[in-house]
Amino acid sequence: MKKKLLKVVLYTVLIGLSLIFLLPILYVFYNSLLPYRYVQTWAPVSVWTLDNFKELFTKYPILRWYWNTFASTAIVVAGNLIFPTMAGYALAKLRFPGKKIIFGALLISMMVPFQLTMIQMYIQLAKLNMHNTIWAITLPFLSQTMFLFMARQFFFAVPGELLEAARIDGLSHAGVFARIVCPISKPLFASIAILNFTGTWNSYMVPATFINKVDKYTLVVGLQTVNMTYFQKTNLTLAGVVLLSFPVILFFICTQKEFVKGAMSSGIKA
Repeated sequence: MKKKLLKVVLYTVLIGLSLIFLLPILYVFYNSLLPYRYVQTWAPVSVWTLDNFKELFTKYPILRWYWNTFASTAIVVAGNLIFPTMAGYALAKLRFPGKKIIFGALLISMMVPFQLTMIQMYIQLAKLNMHNTIWAITLPFLSQTMFLFMARQFFFAVPGELLEAARIDGLSHAGVFARIVCPISKPLFASIAILNFTGTWNSYMVPATFINKVDKYTLVVGLQTVNMTYFQKTNLTLAGVVLLSFPVILFFICTQKEFVKGAMSSGIKA
């Protein structure tokens, strides 16, 4: 009886917390469907409309901005699923001279604010004629030290005996990584993908600095121009927030299972 009562209390608390976290999302979705005069009021369903979204798609190249954002995010996420994980595996499981020095230098690089290197990065990209292109917002970010550190710490938990057995069976280091380590590292890959996807999709400073052509804008930069133009039209701004946040929510829903596993276990099944 006590266990059932505890379950009821637990689920009640969890449902209450879920509703609290859902309220801002529901608020944004609700007001994005209203004409301006009904914003922040209780409006009947009969006045709900998609005109805010129609206006955005009619006046601005939303689909083009979506494509720019999707393409740049996909490239950056793919790069960070490959390069930092390979480097993290090498730093965790392989022996080579200078390994500790390299890792220490990488950690120090994390302490340097990005704002200090952004101007020099822009100058170099301009010299290579890459500014105002998708490569300006993807190539410098294909391997991020934070994810390398995550991968290194994760791979420390992989039993060395498992890797040695694979090596004895004739696999090379690349084969061990691809055929043994990667299949048991899905939680790591999911964690990197979610964090990197969210950060890249919502990034404003980098694309706003490196790109100044309207047709090359990412969704965040484009919608910010809408907000600056119609800063008094809350309904249009919230419709833009819905367009921006919906893919992130959908991506998290699709990958949350592995993300939770990554937070709770090393990925090695007993």
